[in-house]
Amino acid sequence: MSKKRQRKPITPVDDATDKHGFQHFINIHVDDLRARNYSELTIDNRSKYVRRFALWCLARGITRPNEITKPILERFQRHLYQHRTEQDKPLSFRSQYAHLSSLRAWFKWLARKNYLLFNPASELDLPKLGHRLPKAVLTANEAEQVLATPNITEPLGVRDRAILETFYSTGIRRGELAGLRLDDIDAERRTIMIRLGKGKKDRIIPIGKRALSWITVYIESARGELLAGVNEPTLFLTNEGEPINPDSLTEYVRRYIDDSGIGKRGSCHLFRHTMATLMLEHGADIRYIQAMLGHAKLTTTEIYTQVSIRKLRQIHELTHPADHDREEPDPDDLKATGDDSDAAA
Repeated sequence: MSKKRQRKPITPVDDATDKHGFQHFINIHVDDLRARNYSELTIDNRSKYVRRFALWCLARGITRPNEITKPILERFQRHLYQHRTEQDKPLSFRSQYAHLSSLRAWFKWLARKNYLLFNPASELDLPKLGHRLPKAVLTANEAEQVLATPNITEPLGVRDRAILETFYSTGIRRGELAGLRLDDIDAERRTIMIRLGKGKKDRIIPIGKRALSWITVYIESARGELLAGVNEPTLFLTNEGEPINPDSLTEYVRRYIDDSGIGKRGSCHLFRHTMATLMLEHGADIRYIQAMLGHAKLTTTEIYTQVSIRKLRQIHELTHPADHDREEPDPDDLKATGDDSDAAA
């Protein structure tokens, strides 16, 4: 069997045996989240943000959660707003929101479990998040340029072409692609099974013929060379025969996008945006896109209706009066007009 990635030991923020200290309650909260079947990603993020707050408190002589008041939380909120990263950039409001929402959830849990007499974060105002559009979306031609970048004369190049084709065809998340198993691919029905996607939900989605063909080529011609005699059910493998890591996927896809020369930046999620936008522009119903992407709420998917500009542009050209019954200016005429004006001056 392949080696499992070892979790790095986390240094406690204070004495974990102190039943009134931060680390003690962080540990209990983590155990409770696991008992309620929260994903490890959610648990890691929650504990990470609470730990950062605890370290900030300890540096200021605040050693117990029951010492926390709303003014202290507001001081921490101002600290996040004023904080600068190693690149001397401020934290985004989305990052500030993630910190504070995790804290609010933690204090709500402490109060509900009667570890605290009251919840100091109950009236903490969170930053207002803007409705952001994806930074970039590929055109169909640009997507083809990226797909053609891997060197398919090598096993890793065949693997990477199959990975890119799968991202483009299905729009799945990088963690979902990394978790695909051989038996999740149904070539006859042309579907893939996403197991324990976001929210720990399974779903079955279609995959295109071309992507499926590249997966077949990868399995038949390249995957065996990567296995190195190890019995591993995961579909996409490293050159050591181990399951590919989501962070590695980000690096691979970003490199191929940069090497393609299209002049746009992005990684795995760029293909997710591209798939949704292009399918909408070609007439797909938004609820179908919602099912493909695994969004719990339609409002999350509706952002792609704003990115999909082609139909809106067509309607604008057909209906706006400025584009009808008027002649477009001739650049040569404008130039001549400018020359006459200069002469008269």
